[in-house]
Formats: sequence, C-alpha cells, structure tokens
Amino acid sequence: MDGGVEVVTNPIVNVRLTSTISSFEVQRRFNRGISIAELKGKLEMVLGASPSSMDLELFSVSDKFLQKMDDNEALLGSYHVDDDCRIHVTDTSGQVNEFTDVSKVEKFELSQESYEKRTDSARSFMKKHRVGHFNEEEMAKKKAETAAREEEQRVAADAISVGNRCKVQVPRQPTKLGTVMYVGTTDFKPGYWVGLKYDEPMGKHDGIVEGKQYFQCENKYGGFVKPLSVTVGDFPEEDYGVDEM
Repeated sequence: MDGGVEVVTNPIVNVRLTSTISSFEVQRRFNRGISIAELKGKLEMVLGASPSSMDLELFSVSDKFLQKMDDNEALLGSYHVDDDCRIHVTDTSGQVNEFTDVSKVEKFELSQESYEKRTDSARSFMKKHRVGHFNEEEMAKKKAETAAREEEQRVAADAISVGNRCKVQVPRQPTKLGTVMYVGTTDFKPGYWVGLKYDEPMGKHDGIVEGKQYFQCENKYGGFVKPLSVTVGDFPEEDYGVDEM
C-alpha cells in the first residue's frame, strides 16, 4: 500500500532460560512458529524434565513477570516474546535439582591396599617411571640441597645481631634499609629468620606475626626476611624530615 509501513518480525527469537532444576541460566534460539507443546519438547532436551511436568512463565528483558505460558496449543509467537526475554521453567514433578544433587550419587571407595595393587593408577605410573617422591636419588639430592641451603642461612644468621644496621635485598622487591630487631627461628615458618624495622613504612606488620610478638615497631615498618637477604654494614638512617624555613 502506498505510504504504508510493512513490519517484518524475525521468525527466530533468542531467549534466556532459567529453571527450578538448575541454578544456571542458558540462552537458546527458537522459532516463533512452534507451539508451546513443541517448545516443552525442546526444553526437555535442555533441562531433562518431562514436558508434562513443566510450568512456563514469561519475563521481560528486565525480568518483569509478564504472563504464564499455559496454552499448549498456542504458538510461541502469540506471546510477547522478544529477544533476551526470559522463560522460567518450574518442574512440578518434585525432582528439583535431581541432576545436581551429588548426595544421591553412589560413591566409589578404594582402600589404600587395593590401590597399591593396581597397575593402571597414577601411583603405579609414578613408581614405574620414578617420578616425584618415588625417585629416591632425586629426592635425596633435593634433601641435601635443602639442608645445605639451610646451613647457609644458619651461618648467615650467626653473623647478624640485634641492633645492626642493614640493607635488605629480596628478589623482585626494592632495596630497603633498616635495623635488625630479631634473629632466630619462628613459629610461623621453619628455618632461620631476621626480623627488621625498616626506615620507611615498607613492611607488613608491627613485629607481631600470627598473634606472637617478636619485636616492637610501628605498623607497616616491620618485616621478616631470610638471613641471606640481609647485608649488615654502615647504613645510616636517612632523614626524611623537612627543615624549617
């Protein structure tokens, strides 16, 4: 018709699906020309519920309830279905979360003795190929290296005394100046540690770690590092104040 406007509606609509069966939202495309009964048949493939136990509700793009979709003979396009609207499916069979409730899944348990006898397990593979802690030679080497490193840390700690001025150099961190406040072992980690009061607030605490006080300082001025990261020497504290004008 001259001067008229022809409205063309896309036969395919993209909708969001939610349900009482799953906590996840999914998106699907449907033809507006299918009936609600046919839609339920397609939803069975997505949700696993029987079409006869489905109640459908239509929500707008902004999740405002619009109407129930309870006429199985009606076409999907006869409802106010727009792209990104939501169809919520209620399963009236009572089998809510049937597919996500793991409490109903029979658990398989295997004793350690039986597991040791299996030849197709990860443990069997690791033993056969001497991987990880099943490689006694490699494990002994790593143990010796760890012991040697710890001895280096102990010797370095013996050369550090409380009150020493020092420079701290930890990989991938800026160099810091500070005063030694603690030397020895700790409860929070094994090995030898040096507790420091930094000249600037570049630390992590006030000398208290996991509820235990190792020394005292202002918050964010305290830190612990391994002895080999500490160099003792004549490192005077810089004056960060401003002279009066």
